[in-house]
Amino acid sequence: MKKYIPLLLFFSCFLFIRDAYGFDIKGLQPVAPYGVFSTFSADSLKKGNYAFGAGVEKSAEPDFFRYLFQYAHGINDRIEFIATVPYVDRWNNVKSGFEDIALGVKHRFIDETKYTPSAAYMVNASIPSGKEMFSTDGRAGAGLIVSKRVGPVSGHANIFYEKAGSSKLEDEVSFAAGFDFSAAHDFKVLAEIYGRKSHYSGSLDDLEGRFGYRFMTTDYLYTTVGVGVDLKNRSPEYRLMLSITAILPVEKKTIKKVYEEDK
Repeated sequence: MKKYIPLLLFFSCFLFIRDAYGFDIKGLQPVAPYGVFSTFSADSLKKGNYAFGAGVEKSAEPDFFRYLFQYAHGINDRIEFIATVPYVDRWNNVKSGFEDIALGVKHRFIDETKYTPSAAYMVNASIPSGKEMFSTDGRAGAGLIVSKRVGPVSGHANIFYEKAGSSKLEDEVSFAAGFDFSAAHDFKVLAEIYGRKSHYSGSLDDLEGRFGYRFMTTDYLYTTVGVGVDLKNRSPEYRLMLSITAILPVEKKTIKKVYEEDK
């Protein structure tokens, strides 16, 4: 039996490396309602408005929880600053810690018309602040965002390129396409397909379909629920998602009163 111990240790090392480099790094995420799940919209917060968001994901195979903390600020009606802080809990039931903090600026340079879509570009960077197994030692990138509304349906398409801070990791390319369907004034149906060539692979290794709903709980509060399903037999097999976002300051609505004169 002793002669097999070195062989077992050898294969154990490969298993460990596969898990470490196969972790699903989250990165910058859109703040509701200006996006689907990971698909950004070319629309943005109005000047002076800001948003706070908190969310949780439960992923399976590998199993872990991820908590997301988000902030966004409308610099003007075309430019928006976005930040995402992800925290991973109990990855493989033993590891927890922060991922790199992601920051970005989105600028809509083409407004939507009756026949043409709106378009925006985004530049983003991650601060190398995460725990080692959840970090790429920072990264920087840019992307293009296109959106178009047709009746009650809004469609969005994104493509992003990011370069990892560590020279040992591959460049990352991701794409996303999603839509939201306004089923009612305060209720939307969401769908998205997300693909990525990640920092630990030379080919497409992540393809996921995501579906869910978004509720406008109040005039300034949005609740999003969804499920992501793997389409490529790679990890994670599925994920459950929940997030709540508040848009502030709350806009005061003027109530108009109509008075009839007595005759």
